[in-house]
Amino acid sequence: MNKAELIDKVQSQGNHSRACVEEIINNTFKAIQDEVAAGNSVQLTGFGTFAVAERAARQGRNPKTGEVIGIPATKVPKFKAGTAFKAAVK
Repeated sequence: MNKAELIDKVQSQGNHSRACVEEIINNTFKAIQDEVAAGNSVQLTGFGTFAVAERAARQGRNPKTGEVIGIPATKVPKFKAGTAFKAAVK
């Protein structure tokens, strides 16, 4: 399912216009993105938690030349599914 299909599915479950549903979904995604980018976590009870994880600096190898290179530390987004979400998938 892509974003357009998600919008259509949510719109079909209520009596809101497609444009209204699209705006709400876009605003929700933007709010989650802004909070996680600021270093905060977003916990949606029953669904899951969006957070930031820090990846430490490490050594890697260039697969073409075999040269050892340094990979810098970075921050990456992570998602941990909630218990209700895990149970629904089972």
